[in-house]
This record gives sequence, C-alpha cells and structure tokens, in this order.
Amino acid sequence: MNKTLNIREMSELTGLTAHTLRYYEKAGLLAPVSRDGQGYRSYTERDVEWVRFLRLLRDMDMPIQEMKRYSDLRSAGDSTVTERRLMLEEHQERVRRQLERLKEDMEKVEDKIRLYKQMEERVEAGHAE
Repeated sequence: MNKTLNIREMSELTGLTAHTLRYYEKAGLLAPVSRDGQGYRSYTERDVEWVRFLRLLRDMDMPIQEMKRYSDLRSAGDSTVTERRLMLEEHQERVRRQLERLKEDMEKVEDKIRLYKQMEERVEAGHAE
C-alpha cells in the first residue's frame, strides 16, 4: 500500500470506528496523524499496522491506560524493547489465566446443560407412560 488512507478507509481496514480512531489519537495511542492538503487525516501503511495491533491489545482486554504506556514506550524507541516485551509477557499471562478461568466456567455450563438434558429426558419419559 503506497497510497494514504482517509479515516473512512482506515476504519474499514481496521474495524475501528472513526470516533475510536480519533479517540486513540487524542489519547496519545497514535502519534498525530498527518493531514492532506484539505486538512483531512491521512493514514499510512505503518499507521494501519499499529492500529491493528492496538485493536488486538484492546480485544485481549488490555486497559487503555496500559495501551498508552506501551505506546509511549514504543515512541521512545529501541531502548524500551525489553520493557515492552515484559509488558506483553505480563499481559499474556493475565490472558492465559483468564482463558483457564473461562475454560473452567465453560465446563460448569456444559455440566448444567447435560443435567438439563437428563431432566428433560426424565420429564418426557414420564409423559410417555
């Protein structure tokens, strides 16, 4: 992609609304986006990649404040690589624990569904007699 994108196109590519894109810029998650001759936002391929990563972090329930910290570290350059890695590892572990809890909860729901099916079979058998 050599051309730039307007906010509508960026929204379509990233799945974020124009409102969210503007919010991310205002919150400092995105560096100020360059503007075209008419003053409209003009996104680059690099912007697309970064926004997609931000969306991934958000989809994984990373708080905005933590995303901002990560973004600030990224903007500070290569000297923050270790700190960024550690942040992602901490978040990865939180998500891993959440997945385990969800798995346990899913098993409980599945048990309850099996119980209800058994109860339904007993009710139906009672009516069949």
